[in-house]
Amino acid sequence: MKIYFRLLSFAKPIEKFAIPYVIATLFAIVFNTFLFTLLGPLMQALFLKDTSSKPLTVPGEKSLLDPRELFQAYIDKISMQHGEVYALQIICVVIVITVFLANFFRYFSQRYMEDLRVHTLLNMRKTVFDNVMNLHVGYFNNERKGDIISKVASDVQVVQFTVTNTLQVVFKEPLQLIFFIVVLLSISVKLTLFSLLVIPISGFIISKIVKRLKQQATQSHESFAKMIGFLDESLSGIKIIKAFNASERAKDKFGEENRFYSFLNRKMARRQQLASPVSQTLGVLVVVFILLYGGTMILTGQGDLKGGAFVVYLATFSQVMQPIKALTDSFSGIHSGISAGERVLDLIDTKPELVNKPNAEVLSGFNTALTLENVSFNYGEKQVLKSININIEKGKTVALVGPSGGGKSTLMDLIPRFHDPKSGSIKIDGIDYKDLTVESIRSQMGTVNQESFLFNDSIFNNIAFAKPNATEEEVIAAAKIANAHEFILNTENGYQTFVGDRGNRLSGGQRQRVCIARAVLANPPIMLLDEATSALDTESEKLVQEALNNLMKNRTSIVIAHRLSTIQHADQIVVIDKGEIVEIGSHTELLNKNGLYRRLINMQAFND
Repeated sequence: MKIYFRLLSFAKPIEKFAIPYVIATLFAIVFNTFLFTLLGPLMQALFLKDTSSKPLTVPGEKSLLDPRELFQAYIDKISMQHGEVYALQIICVVIVITVFLANFFRYFSQRYMEDLRVHTLLNMRKTVFDNVMNLHVGYFNNERKGDIISKVASDVQVVQFTVTNTLQVVFKEPLQLIFFIVVLLSISVKLTLFSLLVIPISGFIISKIVKRLKQQATQSHESFAKMIGFLDESLSGIKIIKAFNASERAKDKFGEENRFYSFLNRKMARRQQLASPVSQTLGVLVVVFILLYGGTMILTGQGDLKGGAFVVYLATFSQVMQPIKALTDSFSGIHSGISAGERVLDLIDTKPELVNKPNAEVLSGFNTALTLENVSFNYGEKQVLKSININIEKGKTVALVGPSGGGKSTLMDLIPRFHDPKSGSIKIDGIDYKDLTVESIRSQMGTVNQESFLFNDSIFNNIAFAKPNATEEEVIAAAKIANAHEFILNTENGYQTFVGDRGNRLSGGQRQRVCIARAVLANPPIMLLDEATSALDTESEKLVQEALNNLMKNRTSIVIAHRLSTIQHADQIVVIDKGEIVEIGSHTELLNKNGLYRRLINMQAFND
């Protein structure tokens, strides 16, 4: 219940929807119940009338407390004074009005509940997505993307439906059940007490049937997440799958998980579907007994049960099974919602490792130097960086070089504070990163990664992503610096051309130039370039490299590069191997040292 009430908190302010829902539902139940009590006067006054008795023209004291008897007396009086046809007309008019009012209020009841569902889904999905966006970069290295997508898309939907549906059932159905039971007790206490035995018996049997539903629901949600993750991987790597003739293997892997998911859902559905027939069967058995017992009483003249009242009793008791069925269906279905809710809450409860400390300062600019002091970093138990010491002065270009896997990209990720070092400190203008807000640190930096990622949007919006309020002239100027303006004009709709999913409608070189234009437009004092020209063709690489060189003038730049031309012009070259700085200096100084850098040059590890 703790999980359920926490999930229900996403419906706040719930009173905005709950109060009108309760009022509308209450009126709908009243008129719906009254509709069935009208069968009594109809049958008693017109078709099952006892001619030996006189109609009740003046209700007694007891009848004043029983609306059913009061209405019966009124119909009897109308029948005696104006005839049975006129009484039939009165009853039909009342039935039409009652049906209209019952459905009128039921419509508004469902409408307010749907508003509550939408409101709950909106709040829950927003909370989940907001928390995902706040998580540190390292979290996404350890989690399957498909699992996150499944929680945001599918699980939230399941939770929303289950929580609001249960809320609706818990209020409406018991209240409707109470109204029906009051009517039944007013007709025959003896029959009602026996017939209500079906409720605890049904509850016990159904609890046994749905016992394992929660465990199966958890497995089902996890299996669905695996399928979504594999689908995402397959679509992203479709060229690799085709190139290695792995289509059949991919289909088999997806098919295997799909069969497992379908098998679980089938088992869950069978258990859920079994609950309703069991409760209905028990209900029918009780109805048969009531029909036999009550009918015998009327036919033999035992007791004071009248034919019209017995018809009302049978009709009302048949409706008692509907709220019972709704309650059992809700009980059997809530396990899936609670299981999905636990997964969603687990994601919501995941806290980002990087948070601004209280009273953190806002970095307003970059003036002197960026310094790494004895910085070490681990991925789990594996140490990736060890005792890194670098001083990057403003306006200087620092190149990070070394063998693959040495820790260059990890070091680059520490600079915009995607991670915090395990030990040591990073300072900017002498202020420790931990004393500054993450947002203000990153606002001083522009990034161009080796993976040229673009959003499924227009070229203009992809460039302007770094500066949402940029003018058209600013975007075009940035594109010209990145040598992207010409090819953009040659696309179908110019700057308004959509680039497709991850930019797949553009070539690798075109995507990278748009990414460089995005960094140019941001115009930050610090540039982080991770193989920024690696995807460019030979023709455009020279022009873009020249543009980058111009961009890096009077600007602090940290570059991971395999281009010898980039490295040679760097003010400082840092050679990293196995997580440690093994050499540091200018191009000429490192060549003279005859160390690892010289060996990399001789091995042609860098492109000319």
